[in-house]
Amino acid sequence: MSPSAVSSVSLSCSGRRLLVVLMVLLGAVGAGERRADASAGPRMSRAAATPDRARYDVSLRSDADGSHWTGRQRVSFRNASGQPLREVYLRLWGNGEDKCGTPGAPSPVVVSHVRGGAPARPAVDCTALRIALPKPLARGERTSVSFDVSLTVPGRNARFGRENAYRFLGNALPVLAVHDAKGWHLDPYVALGESFYSLASDFRVRLDHPSALRVPATGHTRAHPGGPHRTVTISVAQQVRDFAWAAGPFRTATDTTPGGVRVRSYWSPDTPAAGVRLNRTDAVAAIERFGREFGRYPYGEIDLVMTSGFGGGMEYPGLVLLGTTEEGGAAVHEVAHQWWYGIVGNDEYGSPWLDESFAQYANARFYGWDTRDCWSDVYWPDDGAALTSLMAYWSRHPGQYHLVYTAGPCALADLRRALGDDTMARLLKRYARDHWYGVSTTADFKRLAQSMTDDDLGPFWETHRIG
Repeated sequence: MSPSAVSSVSLSCSGRRLLVVLMVLLGAVGAGERRADASAGPRMSRAAATPDRARYDVSLRSDADGSHWTGRQRVSFRNASGQPLREVYLRLWGNGEDKCGTPGAPSPVVVSHVRGGAPARPAVDCTALRIALPKPLARGERTSVSFDVSLTVPGRNARFGRENAYRFLGNALPVLAVHDAKGWHLDPYVALGESFYSLASDFRVRLDHPSALRVPATGHTRAHPGGPHRTVTISVAQQVRDFAWAAGPFRTATDTTPGGVRVRSYWSPDTPAAGVRLNRTDAVAAIERFGREFGRYPYGEIDLVMTSGFGGGMEYPGLVLLGTTEEGGAAVHEVAHQWWYGIVGNDEYGSPWLDESFAQYANARFYGWDTRDCWSDVYWPDDGAALTSLMAYWSRHPGQYHLVYTAGPCALADLRRALGDDTMARLLKRYARDHWYGVSTTADFKRLAQSMTDDDLGPFWETHRIG
């Protein structure tokens, strides 16, 4: 995600264009703060993250304007844990803002008629649905659950929301929660930043919609004729952490990077043409540059969805939502997220700096921002604040969340100066390679960085509040 506003503490930069890039950065503030406790489900021994190797098969049909989608979803998965898996949880993140709804107005995401397991009542403000498996799933075994799903796009301009005739379906599909050495991750939804944590999975999604609607989506998409005046868009995505799409009467264009990645642009007619052109140009350049720096972009295609009123930006695998002015939007930051969160995963509730700070560091490098002495401008609200704080902390201190976007890339720039440009470049490329399609932690990054220098980095981590 990109912030839509920046406080007075920021990286030193100049030029109108850079100012606008910063001004489209921080989304709306909201949110809960509680972590799931052990009572959420039986504890397993320390083990690999599970359930893994998930495959999602989805078939949905929309109404006349893409506001309501209904259909079926099936997810198969393997138990990677050393302990039997007796349950799984679906994260219904689309209910995050509306929680369990009100009488006469149900939650935006409704799951029903579950097959392959016994569902409980939705928990964590209707963002977590426990499904007890009919029998324990042993290590290495696979099974599946399937269910009917109903998605109603909320009436707000948000990642799961709408803007005039345009619908955004980010975090709308139910996805599997993760169990790892810390137990089940059933953290609350936060509107300030993200709570999302999921493993790389495969998706095959069939979207039946009116032909008047264009439907950008995660993955490789192709459209076929459907019923009268309808089109079926089929998207296939492999090794992605989520699936998102949009729907509306978009204008479209396609660019191709020198390395062969297709950049498909979709925009509403009232989006400033100059901003659309700039986002397209920047996205092509960013994919090429970050591919060289972090590893080749593996998905072959990315969709830019641009409107004039969307606040800031939001990243999904192979698709980004961009609020776009005459000066463009946060295209580079959101493209950087394809690596930092998308390819190199992390627990976004537990370690938000691992994706936001790294994406903003890439953004700063792309634009050539001056980061010399930037750490001297960083102000910490209290002694307990740390760059590596959980979203629970930032939710209690929403006015300080900008530090993830300002102090974070500044710390990484300082690390580059401490290690040297060549060593930092090798560090990031190897870090990405080591966690490609996997999950990284702050400890992983610190350990790898320390292995690349004879100097003790302990004082550096302490000074930069990287715990």
